[in-house]
Amino acid sequence: MSTEDASARYLDLDRLPAIGQVCLLHESQAEAVAAVQPALPSIAAAVEAAAERLRRGGRLVYCGAGTSARIGVQDGAELLPTFNWPGDKVAFVIAGGEKALLRAVENAEDSTEDGCNQITELGVGPDDVVLGIAASGNTPFTVAAVEAARGQGALTIGIANNSGSRLLSASDHPILIETGAEAVAGSTRLKAGTAQKIVLNLFSTAVMIQLGRVYRGLMVDMRPTNAKLRQRAEQMVVKLTGCESGVAADALLRAGRDVKLAVLVVQGMSVDDARALIGQSRGNLRAALDAARKS
Repeated sequence: MSTEDASARYLDLDRLPAIGQVCLLHESQAEAVAAVQPALPSIAAAVEAAAERLRRGGRLVYCGAGTSARIGVQDGAELLPTFNWPGDKVAFVIAGGEKALLRAVENAEDSTEDGCNQITELGVGPDDVVLGIAASGNTPFTVAAVEAARGQGALTIGIANNSGSRLLSASDHPILIETGAEAVAGSTRLKAGTAQKIVLNLFSTAVMIQLGRVYRGLMVDMRPTNAKLRQRAEQMVVKLTGCESGVAADALLRAGRDVKLAVLVVQGMSVDDARALIGQSRGNLRAALDAARKS
């Protein structure tokens, strides 16, 4: 069954009491989680390919229309504070433009011309990673954007909920998550949207791990932009070095609140030497610590 089909299981959803409705909707969400499992090998292959391009200085570019665009924007925007991913290394290609994130723009998803034009305006090239997201897998705007990006040599990843769709065939790395009919027919903000978000969670987090922005399960590249996050940064340095909190706080102050640098400073390195070693280790704290032990 496709995302547009009506399921017999949900035909009388409106006749049920609230608890019955919520139970069935929850059941459908559990199905969305299960639908991701068969796609794990495809997601892992996309992660490895994407990390290679991003190490060369490429960008993550999220493409979509409607719900899929909003889910993509949520994932991409969170990379900046969580992993300190550079703002100029993430971009969005949205049917109807940014205003469509809050209000539907008529016929926006049908414009293949706009999809191609936005890719051209961004100057998408061989180092970039372009993710096309569409529940149907046939949204003209998204398919056209991915095809245009692939034509420019970018790595393309297609995430769709229907098999045999154009987006999957247009992508270097097709990721199929067959969620089937929705509890409310065609409302892909439900199962399809949940599955898309899970895939993006897995993909972007694994990419950041591959790029050394996670160490021992900690967000060592996060931006400590408020009191809570500054406290978290201090706790990370304490946990990773075994030092006292005052020592961690001082190291973070000297290191400009950079957790990776602070860890190396606690180990006895100067800030300049720590920064040089992190650079030589391509931002990977584990590799930097290993190199420091061997020196």
